[in-house]
Amino acid sequence: MGRVGLVLLASVATIALAGCATNRTGALNADYANLSGPQIQASVADLSQRYAQDPRNKVLGIHYAAALRAAGQTEPAVTVLENLISVHHGDAEVGLAYAKALSAAGRFEQALRVVDNATNPVTPDWDALSVRGAILDQMGRPAEARQAYTQALLLAPQEARLHANLGLSYAMTGELIQAEAHLRQAASLPGSTSKVRQNLALVLGLQGQFEAARALYAAELPPEQVQANMDYIRALLTQQDRWQTIRNDTPA
Repeated sequence: MGRVGLVLLASVATIALAGCATNRTGALNADYANLSGPQIQASVADLSQRYAQDPRNKVLGIHYAAALRAAGQTEPAVTVLENLISVHHGDAEVGLAYAKALSAAGRFEQALRVVDNATNPVTPDWDALSVRGAILDQMGRPAEARQAYTQALLLAPQEARLHANLGLSYAMTGELIQAEAHLRQAASLPGSTSKVRQNLALVLGLQGQFEAARALYAAELPPEQVQANMDYIRALLTQQDRWQTIRNDTPA
């Protein structure tokens, strides 16, 4: 994690995870959040030049917006997707990417409307349901969020990202036993990322399992970051409003 805290995964499209239960194109397999800072910057620079030469290219635009989000450039990412929507009217992939960009920018009400418009209620895509859940969690509506994740898991039961987001949903309401169970399941599946394991470490630490948390962090992070994360956990445990603090630290 670039900073300590829970990292909600659903609004970031991920690279071709194993066990994918739906047909997907390269447009949705765009993940830059797991890259290093210099790698993200290089991706943004490269995609910016390519996008400028072909701004109507759907896949290129979605990738560029994803890289911008990873770089923290949320409003430019929104602008890129708005331009794509003006060209690709009614395209579900563009609509879903737009919802992710809006969510990353904190525009949750608008993001929810967009993702609902981009979702086929008869044959919903698990990724769209996952994004919907992430938005609802950020809006403080965990029961509805978990309904979306549960429906998505019926379509993609081995999708690590869905189990991870369901775990984070429970973590944000302080239900740590349930959070740990889902994060452990996510960590055991193909496609699990370092963020999943770090979020599991955080949940373990919040339950007082400090050695287990430290061991997980140590496998993912340099020593100084491990110590910073452990200090953060101990600070959270002294705060009465720690669940609100975690929610505030959780990017969409």
